Amino acid sequence: MKTANPDSLRNTVEILASHIGPRPIKRPEKLKEARDFIGKSFEDIGLSVSLQPVIYKGIEYHNVIAATKGTDPLLPCEKSILVIGAHYDTVSSTPGADDNASGIAALLETARLTAPFKPDDLVFAAFCMEEPPVFRTRNMGSYWYARHLKKMGQKLIGMICLEMVGYFSDRPGSQKYPFPLMNRMYPDRGNFIAIVGNLKSKDFTMTLKGLFKKHSTIPVESLNAPAVMIGIDFSDHWSFQKLGFKAVMVTDTAFYRNPNYHRPSDVPSTLEYEKAAQVVDGLAGSILDLCGLRA
Repeated sequence: MKTANPDSLRNTVEILASHIGPRPIKRPEKLKEARDFIGKSFEDIGLSVSLQPVIYKGIEYHNVIAATKGTDPLLPCEKSILVIGAHYDTVSSTPGADDNASGIAALLETARLTAPFKPDDLVFAAFCMEEPPVFRTRNMGSYWYARHLKKMGQKLIGMICLEMVGYFSDRPGSQKYPFPLMNRMYPDRGNFIAIVGNLKSKDFTMTLKGLFKKHSTIPVESLNAPAVMIGIDFSDHWSFQKLGFKAVMVTDTAFYRNPNYHRPSDVPSTLEYEKAAQVVDGLAGSILDLCGLRA
């Protein structure tokens, strides 16, 4: 299998964060611009793309759903499917390089690496709305999609949410945690990727972690905990968990590490694309294993 291209990741982040810029819910034209870029990128990879309408306060937004060429990713699949997702919106105060252009870049690059294997049980989803004011509500784009899957009776292998995967630091003390004692169990340097989920998703978390170590050189940590652990469900995996699916978040830990979180300073030059590429290598290899294909 080919390896991830850091320049491709950088280019996607630059387009979303620099050329398009902030993508908040109150700027539907910016979300449309991002939507069209993501949809065309999936099509250029060779995938079939469907736009799922998401209505909020009378305005129509869209999730971008992609799957192997020749299939409709919004129709039911006889097999259990694996969903890989990331949101493409931002809060109004940031261009969102790490949050979450990095997640979309990883999503597209993972799609590029896995597409030649033509997995018929793999779906890529770019969600239109994750940030406030819809954050952790049924108005999230991911909730609309998860509910759609539930209504169809679609079975899932699991859902992997890509939420901020580009910021790393080797500086001692650069990694923070929600509870003080956690710094005795986990690294104090933000040089790893984390896989986190709720208690129901623990087996899926551990399976993904094991596969990730097999396919990537970047250190990986994991945590499964209830919602009292602040941040454990702060992204699109929340929607899938609410509807009973196993779902995890792959993340650089956001505000526990990145000082640019939700700020104007969350720009492309702050990210490390070589390490982000290592994350994608781990993802792509793990995904092909989960789908029963040789990586």
